[in-house]
Amino acid sequence: MNKYMFMVFAGACSYGILSTFVKLAYQAGYTIEELSVTQASIGFIVLTTLTLIQGYYKKPEAMSIPVSAWLYLLLTGACIGMTSYVYYLSVKYIPASVAIVLLMQFTWIGILLEWLFFNKKPAAIQFIIIGIIWIATIIASGVQGTQNSHLPAMGICYGLLSAVFYAVFILINSRLKYAVSSLMKSSVMIMGSAISLIIFTGHQLLAVHHFNIQLLKWGMFLALFGTIIPPLLFASGIPKTGHFKSSVLMTVEFPVAMCCSWFFLGEHISLLQWIGVIAMLMAIVGIKRKSA
Repeated sequence: MNKYMFMVFAGACSYGILSTFVKLAYQAGYTIEELSVTQASIGFIVLTTLTLIQGYYKKPEAMSIPVSAWLYLLLTGACIGMTSYVYYLSVKYIPASVAIVLLMQFTWIGILLEWLFFNKKPAAIQFIIIGIIWIATIIASGVQGTQNSHLPAMGICYGLLSAVFYAVFILINSRLKYAVSSLMKSSVMIMGSAISLIIFTGHQLLAVHHFNIQLLKWGMFLALFGTIIPPLLFASGIPKTGHFKSSVLMTVEFPVAMCCSWFFLGEHISLLQWIGVIAMLMAIVGIKRKSA
């Protein structure tokens, strides 16, 4: 695994721990809107500060972004911000194990989008690997052994919408190849994320009263692993790794989320589920055989 693939892999692992700690924050009484906006805002402040510090020691032209890139970077950031928001919403309506299965559908959705909009027909090996990941995801989630015949349609729609946003994020990011620093690209993307979240949740934030030091602690933790580390790694790794391999590598978020819920929340994971996790990891390793 080269360093760019490792960046994507590590960024996805960072995302994977979030769901466990978001659940803990919910138990502490905080809302989706509070956590999402606080996370994005802190991330934006930190990344912007680091970008300004970096710009002080570099030539101005090395830190500039073409005007044409601003819209794409803001759109990319909006996509990742909305991914988190609608995914957190889906968990309110349906079991987390089902929600993560729906989120993982971004793999084939991204390939379909690339085929539709960029006329890039998938290779046979891509279908095989995606099929293995899809089956392994279902097994690892444990949904085949539960009664999920009456799930709320709203929760399913939110889960699938999070997958669409995630797929668009990866697709756009894989095609951003401007010669600017990862910090600069990341700070602009997180600006887009914060703006989108404030637009969609601002009216709800006016009615809450949980802004305190404890919320800032949760926000800083979630920002570190959800808004600062992953965008920096993705900004460098995804354009070099490519859309398909990035999509497959990012599915590691699911087994990481399962392991964290088992370790920190004490959730039971069956042997069959662990087999699904191992199958998924084997498929991820197998992607190294497919050269872009």
